[in-house]
Amino acid sequence: MSEFDDRLIADPPRKARVSQFRPVVWLVIPLIAILFQVYVPRFVQSLSYLELPLLVTVYFSLMRRQPIAGGLIGAAIGLAQDSLSQHPLGVFGIVMTLVGYFAASVSLRFDVENLALRFMLSFLFFLFHRFFFWLISRSLLGLEMDIELAQMVILGFLNAVVAIPLFFILDRLRTESR
Repeated sequence: MSEFDDRLIADPPRKARVSQFRPVVWLVIPLIAILFQVYVPRFVQSLSYLELPLLVTVYFSLMRRQPIAGGLIGAAIGLAQDSLSQHPLGVFGIVMTLVGYFAASVSLRFDVENLALRFMLSFLFFLFHRFFFWLISRSLLGLEMDIELAQMVILGFLNAVVAIPLFFILDRLRTESR
């Protein structure tokens, strides 16, 4: 393995480290992200590309390092987002459950404290989120939606850029435990 690979792959003791958050953080941060997603684009159109509930789901799942917990985090945030959006109930719930589960699974293998890896994972999970949203909307709901790959890549990049300072802020709210 190269030196770069050694820094990305987690050491065995680090795999057992799980980030803890106060109960207030678990409730307030996702709520702020969902309310931002629902209300801010009505007033500032240029911020409609941000998927803060997705970024919060990815962060909490990566830091929790438990796939089942990541899936539950994604389900809770997705269903709360569904209840405030115009989409049918359960669409975001299903997609965010998948995102949370896979993000937590990735965190078992890699050191998710690395900024480059966080950027790449935010970008990839945005694409994953959009693709599965499109797939579920098309197959289960029968909606005719086009998938615009170029726009999806640009929006994924912008969300990944926003994810880095957001993750840095959220890092300040956690405590480590074994």
